[in-house]
Amino acid sequence: MRLPSPAALLAVPLVMLTSAVHGAAPESAAEPSAARPAPVAVPPPVSSEPLPEYRFTGAGFDACSAPSAEALSVWRTASPYGAVNIYSSGSQRHCEQTRLTPQWVAIVRAMGWKLVPTHVGLQAPCAEREDKPLRIDPDRAGEQGGREAGEAAAALRALGLGPGSPVYLDIEAYPTGDAVCSRAVVDFTVGWTQALHAAGYRSGFYSSMNSGIADVVAAVRAGRAPMPDAIWYARWDGRPTTSGQAGLPDDLWTGHRIHQYRGSADETYGGVTLSVDPDALDGLVAGGA
Repeated sequence: MRLPSPAALLAVPLVMLTSAVHGAAPESAAEPSAARPAPVAVPPPVSSEPLPEYRFTGAGFDACSAPSAEALSVWRTASPYGAVNIYSSGSQRHCEQTRLTPQWVAIVRAMGWKLVPTHVGLQAPCAEREDKPLRIDPDRAGEQGGREAGEAAAALRALGLGPGSPVYLDIEAYPTGDAVCSRAVVDFTVGWTQALHAAGYRSGFYSSMNSGIADVVAAVRAGRAPMPDAIWYARWDGRPTTSGQAGLPDDLWTGHRIHQYRGSADETYGGVTLSVDPDALDGLVAGGA
């Protein structure tokens, strides 16, 4: 989930995409915008029991395509990383996911890797991304968010990732100051979260600190609900920490955060090189079936 140049308050651990998918976070924060509710048809909850929660604190990375099991076996002992993102669903994923099967998931989880599922679908109406042309319709944002959550939940089930697992909605950076655009992103996220909860999964949200994250922070302060259980924010400041971030108060999503703190670069461990975006995790990861 590359950001354009220059992924109810739970947190997220893990790593996310490569440079082909992420981009640098914008510099100016989005102005808080009023958000209008968008009714969404949601199926009844699968259970009245609280969802399980799977946490991880440590280092993670994103790679555009799921790395080979052989590479991850080497990195599991030779690298500092313990979590890896997977692009589990979405119509606007870029890289091929030929390795991403239930068998691959079972193998890498048995190695001890924690997984961070990510969904790359519709983008903000005002987004300036030629590589991701499909946009949220502001008049149908809540409905669209619910529909994409259904797709994401089905993909998690197919991969053997069970109830309580999060899936992070990848909303790439977008221009700030457009109230209609900001409201559409928030409405979409509410619909996404409602439908994931109804399906027995947790809601994650990835974006630039200065666009998507700024808008969901403003929405929380304005009382919108439900908001994502965990957030994954892109701020390439080189600081592998999940706290003390300007624009993200420490009382929000405490222990449910992932910080993508640097852009894509090649890293080599045990003689195996991968192109990764590093993340600091103190948040939610996937659980088994």
